[in-house]
Amino acid sequence: MIRAMATDGTPKPSRFAAYRREIRFLVIFLAILTGGFTLLSWNPVNEHAVEPFTAGVAKASGVFLNLLGQDVRMDGTVITNSRFAVNIKNGCNGVETMIIFLGAVLAFPAPWKARALGLVLGIVAIQVVNLVRVAALFLTGAYFPDFFEDSHTVVWQSIVILFGVFLWIFWATRFALPPRDAAEGE
Repeated sequence: MIRAMATDGTPKPSRFAAYRREIRFLVIFLAILTGGFTLLSWNPVNEHAVEPFTAGVAKASGVFLNLLGQDVRMDGTVITNSRFAVNIKNGCNGVETMIIFLGAVLAFPAPWKARALGLVLGIVAIQVVNLVRVAALFLTGAYFPDFFEDSHTVVWQSIVILFGVFLWIFWATRFALPPRDAAEGE
């Protein structure tokens, strides 16, 4: 059998071995995404966890909108005032972005302390951005209704997902990876 050799005479790792960490990351990430989105689609999880969470998102958004002088009322996942009403549903509660972020953080080879900190701070940051999203969409619907649909499906959906991705990149490069000097010495 002929094996490829490095210039120093040692055998070269196979393509699989050379990308073992990356493949492991992708497999774990995809498994967490599959499990997370499967759980979301299961009615008992939706009824007992997601819907109450979404009602909490609506309540927090309503409080924020009232601080902005919008005189809104909340009923479950519905926020309404005399100008506009919006019903926050799955897909608008930030849960999908949180699952993507959770999958990426848990799959990334980092110390568990860094993962835990990243998850806590990341989920809070995602929900803050989502709160701004819901408030901005409500205000768009109330004052610029012609722009609501595009703002909802194109602009804000993209912003929240991209925020989650960039947040993960920030976490991975700033907090999860060892300092370059330490990595080079290994």
